[in-house]
Amino acid sequence: MVILKKIKAATLIEVLTASVLIIIVFMVASLSFNNVFANQIKRDHSAIENRVKELEYFSIHRIIKIPYAEDFQGWEIMITTKGAKTVLEYSKQGSEHEKVFAK
Repeated sequence: MVILKKIKAATLIEVLTASVLIIIVFMVASLSFNNVFANQIKRDHSAIENRVKELEYFSIHRIIKIPYAEDFQGWEIMITTKGAKTVLEYSKQGSEHEKVFAK
């Protein structure tokens, strides 16, 4: 005759509680990552930085005429001369940048 051994197992309540805790942890982590990635996308200025470098190159090699002004994706870009220096200014609502370079 075979003697059946009792196997210890978790109750349904324990399994549900553990599952709920794991889901909550993953939800908090997901919301945190979403917030980080959204902020990174908002702060991405690579397009304006590339345009500024391009305009600096054009100005140095006299491809564009100075004074120069343009709007680029909501940024106002102005190139002027002050004495012997060429000044490239670009600004957007709430921020302002200036780059000075010699011809």
